[in-house]
Amino acid sequence: MSVLRRDFLTSDLKKELEAVGIDATVAVQARESIEETLWLMECARLTPAICGVVGWAPLTFDELPDILDCFGHSPKLVGFREVVQGKPDGYLMQPAFNRGIEELTKRGYSYDVLIQERQIMETIQFVDQHPHQKFVLDHAAKPRIFSNELEPWKTNLHELARHPNVYCKISGLVTEANWQTWSGDSLRPYLDVCVEAFGPKRLMAGSDWPVCLVASSYSRWWDVLALYFAGFSESENRRIFGENALEFYDLGAST
Repeated sequence: MSVLRRDFLTSDLKKELEAVGIDATVAVQARESIEETLWLMECARLTPAICGVVGWAPLTFDELPDILDCFGHSPKLVGFREVVQGKPDGYLMQPAFNRGIEELTKRGYSYDVLIQERQIMETIQFVDQHPHQKFVLDHAAKPRIFSNELEPWKTNLHELARHPNVYCKISGLVTEANWQTWSGDSLRPYLDVCVEAFGPKRLMAGSDWPVCLVASSYSRWWDVLALYFAGFSESENRRIFGENALEFYDLGAST
């Protein structure tokens, strides 16, 4: 992963966006750090192309309301995420964590769900408790593409998608495949499942940049998505490649 062993700044982002003709993006946390969230907010303030920030906050802390107050009321801070994929089983069911989610719901923030395929069933139980919270599943819950497995990911994803308040990001798939040999065709069965489960109205195209660079250039990933969705209608493409994200993250005030 030597390609990731450097700082990635807004100047790098601007070059990537301009090269593929993308005019807006949402920056998502990588570290469980308040300092990083504040830094991302500052990057968004100085960079018009960053129209939203999904930050981090300690959702299990009793002091969470005060911490959220300290972030202020920036229209570009649209939601929060934790790296749940690295947490022990049962993490999403903690009473303190769920109280944190209730605080986000009260304040109108979204929540990005970053999990592994094995955690989908727990996520379903978790989402059941929060029918009024907006959730988006990052990286389609990281299916086992490297080993060419569809089940039980496929069945469980369909079950999760029955919740109308859950969206799905089509991103991060290349890093779950063989980094050297993956192709658009090898990803197609997994893209098909995402479309079947969530439909064009609850899918968002994403990049997972810069992490995607271990397996794909930024432009190649967007080429793969463009080719896959080429047969979809113009209105469906508009939704998947922008409108759904604008609606989900309520980005109208910050664009």
